[in-house]
Amino acid sequence: MSTGTVQPKRVTTHTLQEMKANGVKIAMLTAYDFSLARLVDAAGIDVILVGDSASNVMAGHETTLPITLDQMIYHASSVVRGVQRALVVVDLPFGTYQGNTKGALNSAIRIMKESGAHAVKLEGGREVIGGIERILSAGIPVMGHLGLTPQSIYKFGTYVVRAREEAEALRLREDARMLEEAGCFAIVLEKIPASLAAEVAASVSIPVIGIGAGQGVDGQVLVLHDMLGINKEFNPRFLRRYAALHDVITGAVEGYVKDVRSRDFPSADEQY
Repeated sequence: MSTGTVQPKRVTTHTLQEMKANGVKIAMLTAYDFSLARLVDAAGIDVILVGDSASNVMAGHETTLPITLDQMIYHASSVVRGVQRALVVVDLPFGTYQGNTKGALNSAIRIMKESGAHAVKLEGGREVIGGIERILSAGIPVMGHLGLTPQSIYKFGTYVVRAREEAEALRLREDARMLEEAGCFAIVLEKIPASLAAEVAASVSIPVIGIGAGQGVDGQVLVLHDMLGINKEFNPRFLRRYAALHDVITGAVEGYVKDVRSRDFPSADEQY
């Protein structure tokens, strides 16, 4: 009889489809490194997004635009090594897929081959359908992203809620159907009215994951560092903090500094 550790059942794109069909909400979080990815995965998360938000929370940039494909592959590789169960999705960074279907395919192939991730995500609707179709032709699963698309922040000029006006809402509805018809396995809807998000989720057969898009979607995603309370400056309405690690970490470091200064650390039991 084997005494080996039983491996958890992998979450796949098919798993997410079954979850939507059965009314089971999908839980998704970002992660960017091995240690936190391992913790998040072991806690039962369904999907880990290696988001281009690493540009903000890991590198300190104001926007997601500066992060490169090589950097995304580095973060994704680190995450994949810490994951046993969750589906790992990686953002295609700005400039690696827009307006160039061959470039989009090459970027996606590099992510899949060099990181070991399971799928890619990219922002946009009808304007990126060609790239999506080309990526899918290589057998690479694609997650779409509509609503507030942070890579287009200089076009929007603001992070306010999108698709409040009927013209933009209509375009979003149409784009969601186009992403589904193109073959995307899921769509992220960011910062749009809850009623519109619920309508879109009901109108497509693929899972819809919301961030600032209300309860009527098939799952939720948050940035890990935000929901853990590591970042205290970001306070949108949709964010719920499940911990206050900023204060915990600050207190721990202050305690360490105090003990080093006072020669309390290391004690006799903490040396050789």
